[in-house]
Amino acid sequence: MVEIKIDMDACTGCGTCVDTCPVGLYEMNDDKVAVTGDKEECVICRACESACPSGAIEVVE
Repeated sequence: MVEIKIDMDACTGCGTCVDTCPVGLYEMNDDKVAVTGDKEECVICRACESACPSGAIEVVE
């Protein structure tokens, strides 16, 4: 199972991960990102990790 780690202190709330994730795992919540989808649907493409300008997301297999 995949683990998605989000450094909330580093997250700027830009929403890039929301727009980038091909399976729609992310949502904005109070100007910060939240994983709201089923992590089992993550295809481990790491698009969110690569796109995050602040490096706040880490996808761990």
